[in-house]
This record gives sequence, structure tokens and C-alpha cells, in this order.
Amino acid sequence: MNRRDILRRTAAAGLLATPAAGLLAGCATGGGDDSDGTDAYQGTKSEQNPLGVKEDAPLEVVIFSGGFGEEYAKAHEAMYTERYPKATIKHSATQEISKTLQPRFVDGTPPDVVNNSGAGQIDFNGLVSQNALADLGELLDAPSLDVPGKKVRDTLLPGAVEVGSYDGRFLVLNYTYTVYGIWHSTKLLTERNWAYGKTWDDHIALCRQIKAAGIAPWTYAGIHPRYMSWPLISTAIKFGGPQVAMAIDNLEPNAWKSDAMKTAADAWHQIVKDKFILEGSPGLDHKQSQTAWSQGKAAFISCGSWLEAEQKDVTPAGFDMAVQPTPSLGSGDKLPFEAIRGTAGEPFMVPAKAKNVAGGLEYFRTMLSRKGAQDFTKKVSSLTVVAGASEGVELPHGLSTVVKALDASGANGFNWVYNNYYRKLERNLVDAACGEFFSGRIGPAEFLDQCQKGADSIAQDSSITKYKRT
Repeated sequence: MNRRDILRRTAAAGLLATPAAGLLAGCATGGGDDSDGTDAYQGTKSEQNPLGVKEDAPLEVVIFSGGFGEEYAKAHEAMYTERYPKATIKHSATQEISKTLQPRFVDGTPPDVVNNSGAGQIDFNGLVSQNALADLGELLDAPSLDVPGKKVRDTLLPGAVEVGSYDGRFLVLNYTYTVYGIWHSTKLLTERNWAYGKTWDDHIALCRQIKAAGIAPWTYAGIHPRYMSWPLISTAIKFGGPQVAMAIDNLEPNAWKSDAMKTAADAWHQIVKDKFILEGSPGLDHKQSQTAWSQGKAAFISCGSWLEAEQKDVTPAGFDMAVQPTPSLGSGDKLPFEAIRGTAGEPFMVPAKAKNVAGGLEYFRTMLSRKGAQDFTKKVSSLTVVAGASEGVELPHGLSTVVKALDASGANGFNWVYNNYYRKLERNLVDAACGEFFSGRIGPAEFLDQCQKGADSIAQDSSITKYKRT
């Protein structure tokens, strides 16, 4: 057994489960050199072929098999082969991106395009710190496929590049544009003559009405309780301003214990104390909690704008789900009620050791065309990072409310990126603290203390590369 075999088997056997380290130390891009064909498929660059795609070079695309399915990717692949008919595309989908692909990164034989998504994604901190990803800057400066006179970068929504950049290098294409907020059934609120509460006091008053009517005001994904960190942090940012998110992203001391975070945690603790949460929610996963909500067992749920597509098979006719921003704590909030969290999501990457890097970048240019983006929205009912691509597309009710919320939010939109920089912090440490907090086992002070200790552990871990958001 040679060194490469040992590395492959060791990685596959269990060392993959160390997300903070990302890939096997020192071996993320190992096993590959010029002889493995990495640069074999570079063609001649020209005005018609700005990325230098070799027309007959094969392309391998691996998609995360999740709520969006595979059909959108197959459509993008078909668009690619329309322009490069001599190219063959190998398509595959998996729910286990890390287990499936990490050994190939170790071997230096990764695919050309990877949709690195889902619970089993490969940790980006490890990928970036070990230079395992191709720089996508050339893609941004290439002309758009179907928006005349504009570069790709000029067709993207604000923040699309920032969320995939590390120390100024654009390495990850987050393709969808996701809005995070509080979801409800328009039908339920209309039939009961209930108005969504725009202030926290109004929200609590409405929760009391809902509970009195025999319906739980809230449910959440107890198996993935970080979903509830999203409205809590949003409340803090609207109260204290965008610097609240900046401090958390940059692992600043006591960022999780700021006055804004304390005020927000105290507010959200009320829905726990007053038993406004559907009984049994701590034991539900995201699909189970969303289904209970769709069945009318609870009025509100925290989620991103993929919710409608994910629930389409179980949502009753006429339910008419809609998204709203988190309520304002009061007149002292730095951001208005309409301010909502919006960010690029659903990450795609081209491995640095891919054989057909140019083809991978060109595939992304296809995805970022108006045609590619509109087709995606039609198929999966989700927005993309391509500005204006939803125009002329008939949107389902929920997604139409997302567009309205973005329009109303305008320049007041906000986001945080600590979950991209340090996946372990959100998926493990904050997740665990949310589980304790929203199940009622700990109070606000203990919750923030656990989050801060988690952030401090990341800050003090010299094996984890740190990034600064400015």
C-alpha cells in the first residue's frame, strides 16, 4: 500500500469528521501536480472565449442532493453543452459531500464543479487555508453571457461577492439569494383577523392571542436549534446596528455579550418563559417542525427563503406562506422594522486541482447568465444572486413576499458571515447553546456565555485560520 492509498483510506475511515481542521493536515491539495492533468484542459483565450475553455474538455459536476433537487443543474449543464457540444459532462449528486469528495481532494483528483452544501459539506475554513479552491476573480471580470456591456460582477446583487470572499479573494460562488425572516400563513392571520406585530410588544400580544385560540405561536427545528439564532441575532443587529454583526464575525472579545445581544436574548427568552413554543419542538428536525407549521399547529417559524420549495409537497392549498422581518424592539433601534437579513447562499466551488478549471469557471458564467438564473428560479422557487433575474418570472406566493421584503428593506439589509468563516462555531457551539436556551434549560446570560466561550475557543485555536471582515 503506497502513501496515497494510506491517505485515501485514512481520510475515508473517519478523520473526515474534524471540520475545524478541514482536510487532512498538509494534504488538502496533495497528490496532484501538473502531470495529473490539472492544466491540461486550458484553451486559448479570446473575446468570444474569455476564460480560455477548451471546447472538447470534459467537465465533472457534483451537486448536493437537497431541497433544490438536481434538475436545475442538469439544465445548466445542457446550456453549457449548447455552447461546447464536444464537451461531455459527468453529473452526480450526493447528500454526503464531505464523505464522497474529501478523499478525492486528498488524492488531488477533485471534480471540476462542486456544490458544497448540506450538513455534510466540507468545511470552508480548511479548504481556504490549504489553498484548495480556485480563485474566481477572473470569472467576475469576464463579460456576462447575456447582459450586453456588463461584466459578470456588474450583474450580481450587493453582498454576493463579499460572502464568498476570504481576505479579499473571491473563492466561493454562493448562488442563491436567501432572505431570512419569520414565516407565517397569510390565510391563518387573515381568517383570524390577526395583524403581524411590527414591534416586540405587539408580537408578544399576538402570541398571547394565538395561544388563547389553541394554536402554538412558535415551533422550531429542535434538532438544529441554530435556526432560532437567526432571528435573535437579527433582533440585536436591528437594535444595535451592523457593528454588532461585525464584532461577532471578527471574533472580538465579548461580542456575544454586547448590550444589543443581551437585550435581544432577554426579549426572545419571553417566548420560552411564556410557553409560546409548540410542545415537543426540541425533538423535531427541520422538516418535522416545518410540517407541523404547515399543518397549522404553530403560527410562526424561523427559516430562510428555501422554505417554500422545501415544503411544496406538504403545504395545503391556500396556505399562502409569507415572510416578515423580525419585530423592532422599540423606537431606539438603529435599523427600521423593514430591515431584513439577506445573503447569498448555496455555495459552489471550483477546486484548485480540478482538471478543467476554465470549464468550471465557464459553468459558473452559465449559471450567472440571465437565462440560467431565471431557469433556476422557475424550477426551484428560489432567487439567485443575479440582479433582476426574477423579472418576468411568475413567482409563487411565498417568494413574491420575499421580493417585496427585499424591496422594502432596501439599503437597510444586513448579514453576518461568521458561519462561513468558522462553520464549527455556528453548527456545533452556537447550535448547542440555542438548544439549551430555547428548550428552557438555561437563561439568557448562560446562553450568551456559552456562545462567547465557543467564539473564544475558535479565536484561541491556532490551527484555525482567522479572517477579518471590514
